[in-house]
Amino acid sequence: MNRLMIETVNNFENLPSPSFVCEEELLENNLKLLKKVQDEAGVNILLALKGFALFSTFELCKKYLKGCCASGLHEAILASEEFGKEVHTYSPAFKEEEFDEIVSLSNHVVFNSFSQLKQFKHKAIGKTSLGLRVNPEYSSVEVDLYNPCGAFSRLGITRKNFEADELEGIDGLHFHALCEQNVDALQGALKNFEEKFGEFLPQMKWVNFGGGHHITRDDYDVEGLIKLLKEFKARYPHLEVYLEPGEAVGWKTGYLVATVLDIIDNGMNIGILDTSAEAHMPDTLAMPYRAEIRNSGLANEKKYTYRFGGNTCLAGDIIGDYSFDEPLKVGDKIILEDMIHYTMVKTTTFNGIKLPSIVIKKDNNCYQIVKNFGYNEYKSRLS
Repeated sequence: MNRLMIETVNNFENLPSPSFVCEEELLENNLKLLKKVQDEAGVNILLALKGFALFSTFELCKKYLKGCCASGLHEAILASEEFGKEVHTYSPAFKEEEFDEIVSLSNHVVFNSFSQLKQFKHKAIGKTSLGLRVNPEYSSVEVDLYNPCGAFSRLGITRKNFEADELEGIDGLHFHALCEQNVDALQGALKNFEEKFGEFLPQMKWVNFGGGHHITRDDYDVEGLIKLLKEFKARYPHLEVYLEPGEAVGWKTGYLVATVLDIIDNGMNIGILDTSAEAHMPDTLAMPYRAEIRNSGLANEKKYTYRFGGNTCLAGDIIGDYSFDEPLKVGDKIILEDMIHYTMVKTTTFNGIKLPSIVIKKDNNCYQIVKNFGYNEYKSRLS
C-alpha cells in the first residue's frame, strides 16, 4: 500500500496551484458501474494504466476491478507493486533486456506480431499465458492519432498476415479498435473480429476486447453492452472475456485547478495561467479538443471574454477562449473540468514548468495532498 499523503486541507482555496484533484466519490461511482458490467455479463474488467495510473487510489480501485493492463515494463511493475492483482502486458514491441522481468510480473503477455512471438516465445511459454493482438480492420475512430485500426496501423496482426500454423502455445486473442466510443462501435468491431478470426476461437482460452469502451459516460448503453457480452459468451462459453477501458475509470472524476497570474491586452484580454496546455494537458493541442472550464461560456457568450494561455515560452501554448459573467482578476482560481483520465499520465516538465500537485478529495470533503512536485522532477530527467 502506498503512503503518499503529506498534508490534509479542508478549504479548496488552500490547495496548491496548479493541482489535479480527483474526487474519490465520483471515482467510486464509476467503479461500481464497471463492477455491475463485470458481474452481470460475467466478464473481467482491467484498469488500463495508460489512461489512469493514480496509484494513490488503487486501494479503492482493486475492490472493484480484476487487475491492470500494462503497455510495458514500468506499467507492469506499477501494477504489480501497487495494485497486486492480475497484470496483462501488451507492447508494440518488447525489448530483450526487459522481457524476462515482464514475464515474471504478468498473467498474460500479448505479442503484436508473429516475429515478436517467435523471438520471445521460448522465454515465456509455460511461465505465463500468451496471446496475440489482431487487427480486425474496423475503423470508426474519427481522429487518426487515436485510431488503432487506421490505415497503415502498426498495432495488431491483420488477417492477411496471420500465421495460423504458428499458434502452438497461444491461449488468447486481443483486439482493440475503439476510442471513447459507445457499444455500437464495439458491435461493428466485434463483427469484423469474428468474421476474420472466429475460426481460431475454439482453440483459445480467452479473448480481450481491448479499450475505448466509454462505459461510464452518461449516454453509454450499458445494458446494450451487457447484452452483447452475454451473447458473445453464449457463442463461446469456454472463453474468459476481458475488457480494459482507459477512459471509463477516470471519466469526470476530477479537475485541474490553476491560477490567473496575469491579464494582458493584445487585441483581446489574455489570461496567463500557472498551468500549460503543452506540458499539462497536451491532448488539448493534439486532438485538438476544447477543455471545459467551470462557470464559463464560449467566446463572447458571456460579457467578458479571455484567451487562456499557459506559462511556457511556446507561442502555441493556448488553452482556448472563454467568457465569464464577471471580469477576472489576478489570483482567481480556474477549474478545468475532467482532467484526470488521459491527462495526468501525459504531463511533462517542458520549459522547466512545475508539474501539478496531486490531490484526492475524500468523502468527508477534505483534501489529501498526496504529491507535490518541484525542481527535482525537472532535473532528474536530464543530465
